[in-house]
Amino acid sequence: MFLAGIATHLLYRIYEARLLRRLDRSRIPRHIGVIHDGHRRYARKEGLPDYKASYRAGMSKFIELLHWSEELDVEAVTCWLLSTENLRRPSEELEPYYDVLIELFDRVPYEVHGQDLSVKFIGNLDLLPERLLKAAKRLEQSCRSGSRRLSIALAYGGRQEIIDATRDLVQRLVAQGFPPAAIADNINADALARHLYTADLPDPDLVIRTSGEARLSGFLLWQSAYAEYSFVDVNWPAFRRVDFLRALRDFTRRERRYGR
Repeated sequence: MFLAGIATHLLYRIYEARLLRRLDRSRIPRHIGVIHDGHRRYARKEGLPDYKASYRAGMSKFIELLHWSEELDVEAVTCWLLSTENLRRPSEELEPYYDVLIELFDRVPYEVHGQDLSVKFIGNLDLLPERLLKAAKRLEQSCRSGSRRLSIALAYGGRQEIIDATRDLVQRLVAQGFPPAAIADNINADALARHLYTADLPDPDLVIRTSGEARLSGFLLWQSAYAEYSFVDVNWPAFRRVDFLRALRDFTRRERRYGR
């Protein structure tokens, strides 16, 4: 069994090297969105003592993703770590997850040192407990000036983002003195896009979702209209570099039509 494991690991390393050699670097996506799904299923499948062990495994994988993205010069990554729907889970599930997220946010600055990475949190952050919000702010403060961009979606819902953007745009038009009759005429796709949480980023080129679920669940609804999608069968804590490379390989082979 031990020798079989070594052999399997060696084969994957060879396969990774082959994927890297054949990857068209000129077509690497500028912006990748990731839905980190499957922590609880992973815990049950692996017989872990509790979900917290699975969360920690998933957050270590999150750190690996940052290194993989930096290696391939991906300009922006947006990671969905907590949805508004997740907040309805019982506290005995949420509190351990908050603990692990705080550990992660305190760890990231040391892990990405030298990567020229800036971090921004998006979502309805007022819904977060104070201790988690403070950890998020510490991370933003520690990583605020890099040219590569990491956006972390917490208490995030795609429909709510569009509602918030619309409200913000209408408030801006009112503040600029537009009469009520003219407000509707000034609400358009370009204007609304400037008020989204990710207004300072290019739209995602590729969205990856783990755990085998083939749906967006509201992730970057507006921005992902013309993104390519990769639905990966493995749960997030088991996501491997080879899975990431295969998703990129498939992306570089696609002909993007942008709805045309």
